[in-house]
Amino acid sequence: METPDQLRELFRMQKALNQRIGVNTDAMTPEEKTRWILNYCRAMTQELAELTDSVPWKWWAKYQNFDEQNARVEVVDLFHFLISSAQVLGMSADDVFEAYRKKNEVNLQRQETGYVAKDHNDSKHI
Repeated sequence: METPDQLRELFRMQKALNQRIGVNTDAMTPEEKTRWILNYCRAMTQELAELTDSVPWKWWAKYQNFDEQNARVEVVDLFHFLISSAQVLGMSADDVFEAYRKKNEVNLQRQETGYVAKDHNDSKHI
């Protein structure tokens, strides 16, 4: 049996989960897209806070421990909401891959040139 493309499989699984809970990212009005992007941004903010709490970030506290297992769960939770956001925006796994590839090229170019000035147009092609 052939192994499925992992990114495409994540997108398929997320779409099925969203549909199961009543969120159809394929048929949203612009107002619904706005609401759901904000919902997912808020959810990701919370997941980032939970990820932060998995690491001992309080330099003044001695009781903290690094909870690597929970940190991994929080990263996966972020993927759920990030993929959902991409789907609200009409992006497929292939679209995300291509945009990532192009943005990675921009980031590498910024590093090559020292990134001494912000070029607001260097990502317009993505």
